Amino acid sequence: MEEQAMTWTVRLFGICVVFVTLGCASGVSTQARSQITYQGSFSELQKAPDEYRGETVMFGGKVLRTDASQTASEIAVLQMPLDTSYKPKDTDASEGRFLIRSDRFLDPAIYEQGRPVTVVGRLSGKQAKFIGGFEYVYPVVEAMEIKAWPWPRQKTSPSVHFGIGVGTWF
Repeated sequence: MEEQAMTWTVRLFGICVVFVTLGCASGVSTQARSQITYQGSFSELQKAPDEYRGETVMFGGKVLRTDASQTASEIAVLQMPLDTSYKPKDTDASEGRFLIRSDRFLDPAIYEQGRPVTVVGRLSGKQAKFIGGFEYVYPVVEAMEIKAWPWPRQKTSPSVHFGIGVGTWF
């Protein structure tokens, strides 16, 4: 009887370890993160992107638009600060915009407007484009790895629940 209880305890512990490990996975590979050479802020880089050409960076934000062809893609991103799992925070705080370039097709249905993304890539310089009636200079990141995060969950019910028992609430 005691041996059986010990076996169940070990199994339960193993299952918990698996779930905790999966829950802590960042979505951005350790290999890509190990290549990052730029540790400064986005706003510092934004001021003089050419000074940091060749640096490997990690930035995140929300997709503004995606232009794709069979051989290349470009994603315009509104920069957002990253949380501890390297996912863009859902906030109004932003230090600017940047472009992600890839030499492969990135489907605009996946990288659609508003989707949170994180990129690790090499800074290749800057590109000026117009936003409304003024010129804006975008830092350009050549993608090594892009993580499209799941859409944020929409609140469909009150955030405070009162209930009795397991799975019952009113």
